[in-house]
Amino acid sequence: MKAQKPGLHPRNRHQQRYDLPALCQAHPELQGFITLNPVGEQTIDFANPLAVKALNKALLAHFYAVKHWDIPDGFLCPPVPGRADYLHHLADLLALDSGIIPANASILDIGVGANCIYPLIGVHEYGWRFTGSEVNADAFASAQAIVNGNPGLTRQIRLRRQKDAKAILTGIIHKNETYDATLCNPPFHDSAASAQAGGERKRRNLGLGEESVLNFGGQQQELWCEGGEVAFITQMIQESRRIRTASSVASIRPLPSLSIRSLANSTISIAFFADRPMVVSRPTWK
Repeated sequence: MKAQKPGLHPRNRHQQRYDLPALCQAHPELQGFITLNPVGEQTIDFANPLAVKALNKALLAHFYAVKHWDIPDGFLCPPVPGRADYLHHLADLLALDSGIIPANASILDIGVGANCIYPLIGVHEYGWRFTGSEVNADAFASAQAIVNGNPGLTRQIRLRRQKDAKAILTGIIHKNETYDATLCNPPFHDSAASAQAGGERKRRNLGLGEESVLNFGGQQQELWCEGGEVAFITQMIQESRRIRTASSVASIRPLPSLSIRSLANSTISIAFFADRPMVVSRPTWK
C-alpha cells in the first residue's frame, strides 16, 4: 500500500498509504482486523470502530513511540495523519518570525480529550511542552492514564481539569504563565440535532445502517456546543484578551463578519491550510 496521499504537509510522516505489515509488527492486535479490498489489497474496515482504534494504536506506536494508548468507549477516536498535519502547520506558524521552529515551545491544548492526541504527536515531533485542559472527568482520567503509561511523557505533558463548564481559558492559565501557542479542535456543531445529522451523513457515506456505531465516536462536549465552533472560538478570543496571555490557534470554518470585526486591534489573523481557515493570534503579552 504505497500510493501517495495528496495534500499532507511535507513533514507529515503519513505521506504513503499504510504499511500494514509494519503496523501489525508495532501493534499485533491490528492483524485481526486486516481484510482484503475488492482488488485484493490488504486494508481494514474503516467502518468498524474497533478496527480504527487498533489502527490508531499501531500508528502511534510505530511513528510516535507511544506504547500505551487507549480511550473509553464512545469517545472521539481521531485520525492520526490529520492531527499530525495540524501540528506541522502550527510549527510553521511559530517559525514565521525567525524562520526556525522553536525547540522548547510551550503549547496549551484546550480540550485535550480522552485521546491526548496533540501532545503525543507534538512531544515526539518537536519536543514541545504541553498543558492540556479537559472538562470531562472520564476524558481527563483517560488522558492522564496515557501520559502516565508512557515513560518520559510526565516531564513533557501536564493536564489540568477545567472545573467550570462555561469557561475555556479562565481557571486553566495560572498567574504569570505564558504560552507560545494555544490550539483547539473545537466542537464543530451548534446543537445535538446538528451533530446527529452529521453522524447520519457519515453513516450514509460509509454505507452503514442506522443501527451501526460511528467509527470515530465522540461525546457531547467533543461534537457540539451552543453556537458551534464560531461561538467557541469567539469566547476563546474574548477570554484570551481578558487574561492577556499567549496566542490562540484553532481550526474553524469562516467566522461571520461580526466576529471578524471583533478581532480588530488584536494580534489575531486568518491563515489557511487543508482548505480550512485557522484563527491565529501571535504572543505579544509575554
